[in-house]
Amino acid sequence: MELLKNIKYPLILAPMEGVTDLSFRLICRKLGADIVVTEFIASEALIRNIEKSHLKLKIDENERPVGIQIFGSKVSSMIESAKIVEDAGADFLDINYGCWVKKVVNNDAGASFMKDPDRMAEMTNAISNAVKIPVTVKTRLGFTRDKINILETSKKCEDAGAQMITIHCRTRDMGMSGNADWKWINEVKNQLTIPVILNGDVVEPEDTKRAFSETTCDGVMIGRAAISNPFIFRQSKELLLNGKLPSEPSARERINLCKDHLKLAIEIKGEKRGLTEFRKNYSGYFKGLYNGSKIRQRIFTIETLDNVNAELDDYLNFLEKYYSEYPEMIFHKEKFENTEKIECSL
Repeated sequence: MELLKNIKYPLILAPMEGVTDLSFRLICRKLGADIVVTEFIASEALIRNIEKSHLKLKIDENERPVGIQIFGSKVSSMIESAKIVEDAGADFLDINYGCWVKKVVNNDAGASFMKDPDRMAEMTNAISNAVKIPVTVKTRLGFTRDKINILETSKKCEDAGAQMITIHCRTRDMGMSGNADWKWINEVKNQLTIPVILNGDVVEPEDTKRAFSETTCDGVMIGRAAISNPFIFRQSKELLLNGKLPSEPSARERINLCKDHLKLAIEIKGEKRGLTEFRKNYSGYFKGLYNGSKIRQRIFTIETLDNVNAELDDYLNFLEKYYSEYPEMIFHKEKFENTEKIECSL
C-alpha cells in the first residue's frame, strides 16, 4: 500500500472504541505514530445519519494519514457507509472483521466473518469496488482456537481487493486473554503480496523491536498500550532507529502533554463533554507517579478546564518538590519502594 512507502518500521495506532477520537489521534501522531485509525463506526448508524457516528468521521489535516474503520453485516449498508467514509476524506477505509464483543458478533458483524471466509471475501470485494480509496481489513486468526483459518481468509481478502491486512494474533474466543501467537504472521506473509500488520501483545517499546526482528511483518499496530503510555510510539521509534531504549518522559512532560490533550478534547467537543470523556486518559498520564490515583479521583469531580489545569499545576509542583532526585519517574515503581512515603498535601 502506498501509504507505507518510505516509512521505516511503520507504527500504527489501532482503532479502539471510545479511545481513538480525534484528540487522541492527534496526540499519537505528534508522538510518532505513522498512521492512525478512528474508532470503529457502525455502518447502519452512518446511513441513518446518527449524529454521534457522523461526529467520528471528523478528520484533521494534521493527523494524516488516517483511516476510518467501519463494521456491519449487510453488504448494501457497508457499501453506502463506505462511500460516506470516502466523502469524509479518509486516506483509507478499514473493515472490522476482528471485533470479538458478543453484541457485535451476534449481529453477524466483526469476528463473525471468520466463520465464513467466502462471506468475508464477498464483503471485501463489494466495498473495494465501491470506492476509490484503499480498502484494508483487520481480522483475527480464526473464530475459535481449534479452527484457525487465517491463511484462507487472508488470501481471500487479498484476492477480493484488500490492500493491507492487520492481524490481531488471537482468535475470537480468546477475546483479549491468553498470548497472541505471532508465528502466524510469517505464514500469512509468505502467501500474500499486500502488507501484513502485526497486532496483539505489543505492550512495551521492546515488543515493537521484537515484532520486527522475529517476524516478517510490514508494520506494527499498537492498541491498549497506547492508552497507558502514548509515548510508546516515540520510544519505539527511537529504539528501532537508534538501537537503544530512550529515557522515560519526565513528570513535567507527561503532565504538560495531558494538559495539551485535554485542551484539544475540549476544543473539539466542548468543555462539559470534553472533560467528561477525557477522564479515561488520566490514568495513562499519571501512571507511575506518586499519588497519581488520588489526584485522578479528585480531578474527576472538577467541572472547568481552568480548575483542572490549576490542580495539575499544583500536582506537578508537588512532584518536583519532593522527587527532584528522580527526573524520570514514569513506570519505574522500584524507585519508590525504598523511598519515604510522603503524604500528598494537595
